[in-house]
Amino acid sequence: MITRIVVRKNQYRDSVFLMVVNQKARDLAGIREIAIMMGTDNNKDLMAKVGFDASEMRSATSNDMIICIRAESEDHIVDALLEIDTLLVKKMRPDEQNSTFKTLDAALRERPGTNLAVISVPGQFAAREARKALNHGLNVLLFSDNVSLEEEIELKQLAQQADRIVMGPDCGTAIINHVGLAFANVVKPGHIGIVAATGTGLQEVAGIMDRMGEGITQAIGTGGRDLSDRVKGLSMMKGIDILENDTETKVIVALSKPPGPNTAKDVLKKISACSKKTIVNFIGLDQKAVQEAGGIPAATLEEAAEKAVAALRGSQYEKKDFSIPEKDVAAVIKNEQRRMSAGQKYVRGLYSGGALCDEALAVMSGRLGGIFSNIPLRPELRMEDLSRGHLHSCIDLGDDYFTRGKPHPMIYPDVRKSYIEKEALDPEVAVLLLDVVLGYGAHMDMAGALSESLLWAKAHVEAKGGYLSIIASVCGTKNDPQDFDQQVKKMKDCGVVIMPSNAQAARLAALICHTK
Repeated sequence: MITRIVVRKNQYRDSVFLMVVNQKARDLAGIREIAIMMGTDNNKDLMAKVGFDASEMRSATSNDMIICIRAESEDHIVDALLEIDTLLVKKMRPDEQNSTFKTLDAALRERPGTNLAVISVPGQFAAREARKALNHGLNVLLFSDNVSLEEEIELKQLAQQADRIVMGPDCGTAIINHVGLAFANVVKPGHIGIVAATGTGLQEVAGIMDRMGEGITQAIGTGGRDLSDRVKGLSMMKGIDILENDTETKVIVALSKPPGPNTAKDVLKKISACSKKTIVNFIGLDQKAVQEAGGIPAATLEEAAEKAVAALRGSQYEKKDFSIPEKDVAAVIKNEQRRMSAGQKYVRGLYSGGALCDEALAVMSGRLGGIFSNIPLRPELRMEDLSRGHLHSCIDLGDDYFTRGKPHPMIYPDVRKSYIEKEALDPEVAVLLLDVVLGYGAHMDMAGALSESLLWAKAHVEAKGGYLSIIASVCGTKNDPQDFDQQVKKMKDCGVVIMPSNAQAARLAALICHTK
């Protein structure tokens, strides 16, 4: 086995881009281990822990790129470095245009009409760069994480004073003027505006609306901490103002993980002043409070999408648990249950999207009671041991615990594959619940990447005299680069039951376990 460590001085690339390069490089022939990261102290420690020589990385700074390769031969390493060089200069999107500027001032001189800066730099520099952009009168999408709460508050207060918006920090998804930023889907233009403190929640709602034939004006991310009582929803409320004043936006959708109680009241007060119909899906928020504020409450992301479409079209929303007839749902449940052994009783959710995991917890807890998680709905349900599931549980594999120094599970399937196989070894597991998230930045064939583990898991449980039910949904649009229909087909070919939304998938998983 041959090991090579290469330090590329002053070659900064953002983490999303490097995640994609890592994923593609891992598939090259003869590669046993590869890591391409910026030379932060944390990243250097992580690479040392997997066996790469720390002394060879010592000189690297956070502005330097480190390429660590372990391969079967020197030729394989040379081939990998050549391919990495090609990937590093390759456009991620067919319409992407590259221009390089050494400073923000130089960029603004060349493009004086610019009004948005996308910032993806190491966390210790992110606030400084965002502040600089705001002082130049720019709006900011701050993709960087590891920005302190105090810095976030300062930046958002500065933006408020300048009549600008800061999306982030750790804002993973936005679609601005129909251009997808970071992890984003190809969504058709339309007349619904979204402002969201949840990236995959935004993607799920936009994807469902797109498949229903409607599109968006803007999809504004805020960062996941925005609706905390410390940050006070400054970006959420600015986003609502932007959509309220946009003549193309006819309906507004507001999305969030559980908000702080005081901030929830302030945001609802803002919504009550809107002239446009506003659909609200804030997990854990009393729906009656939304109605009293003049908003339209939605219990799930799918319901938010469907109510937004109904409001736009002037039609009546019809509540339904499933898109297919009840008798067909009953037939699916019976078919999934009939081959299970008596001891199979638990559902295990393995999610790449945090908002989708949150939604699954909320949907299933009504039938199954408390569900354990690393992002639980109640503190007493927090999982201490994340090596495998526990009773009924849902794990957000995109949480910092799993992604620190590693690619996100939307890009890198190996962590989820190992969990699929581990859960199949538990004779009490009845159902696996999964998401497959499409769009720019995501794995180009996640269904294909998971297929071997899914087939093995089913075969293993069957060999032990049981049956493993696997329920999933695909989050995306028909125009995403991964080919939505092909992803659905590949999952079905593995014996996976595909539902049209995450909420329906979670509902079905709960029914299979609850009625068994």
